[in-house]
This record gives sequence, structure tokens and C-alpha cells, in this order.
Amino acid sequence: MRIITGQYKGRHFEIPRNFKARPTTDFAKENIFNVLNGYVDFEGANALDLFAGTGSISIEMLSRGCKQVVSVELDRDHANFIRQCTAKLECKNHLLIRGDVFRFLKTCHQQFDLIFADPPYALPNLPQIPDLVFEHNLLAPDGIFVFEHGKQNDFAQHPHFVEHRAYGSVNFSLFR
Repeated sequence: MRIITGQYKGRHFEIPRNFKARPTTDFAKENIFNVLNGYVDFEGANALDLFAGTGSISIEMLSRGCKQVVSVELDRDHANFIRQCTAKLECKNHLLIRGDVFRFLKTCHQQFDLIFADPPYALPNLPQIPDLVFEHNLLAPDGIFVFEHGKQNDFAQHPHFVEHRAYGSVNFSLFR
């Protein structure tokens, strides 16, 4: 796992072979962050990383200057890995919540300038995630929600949909 740019640019973390999580490819991550530069000012932004997995997106957001990054990850081993990586970087503005994303979405009372969600593509209730983000008013005014998903999902008809980007087999839908 490589950090693309920012304060931690070029840092690498070896992901344990037994991990179930698949980090967003460097190619897709670099391209979606280039798109996000037009939507959000990372400096001072509050960000949320749902289904944080390896922490690749969380650390990328921290590296780019986010004021606070909240990562939500259910898997104990993945959460421990994220905790180890952010400790090595001495990140003081990172909060890791080990828990269920759906429960978090329903109980969180904070708004975020940037929300990134990368659920397992086979998750049965994956299509509900954008609705939950907006029902619970988690996106700040002028914020952006990035949703990574498989090619079988199409969110173009969602009322908050802005655009779709595909990089290889990785698909992103953006919402406002």
C-alpha cells in the first residue's frame, strides 16, 4: 500500500497476506483523488472513511491535510493494522471506530466534508448506503460522497448523484 501524495507521500505499508480487504488500486486511488481536488479542499476538511479496510484511503486523506479523519472498520485485524499504520505516521487527527458501518451511519451526529465508502462489492445491502448517508444528514453542505462499487451497480438515478468514474474494474459514484 503506497501513499500517493501529501505529507506522507511515498510511504509504503505491507498488507498482511491473510487480509480479506482489497485496497483500492494505486491507479484508481490516484485518479479519484485527482477528481476530488475539484470538489473538496482537503486542508482542514473533516473526512469519513467507511469500510476502511487497510486504511489506504484514510491515510491518503490524512496525508493531504484533512483536519480530522474518522475510519470505521468492523474487522479486528484490519482495525489493528490501521491503528499501527497511523501510529507509525504519528497521526494525531485520526479516529478509528471498530464497529459496524450501518450502526455507525444511524447513530453518528457529525457532518463531514468528504465521505468515502468502499464496501465489499458483494454486500447485500450495498445499494442502501447512499440513502443512509443522506437520510442521516452526514454530508456537510458542499461536501462530496464517494462510493466505490462494482460495475453491476448503477446510481445514476439517485437524487444526489453527480457523476460516475471507472478506472479498470473500479467504479466510483459521486454524490452531493
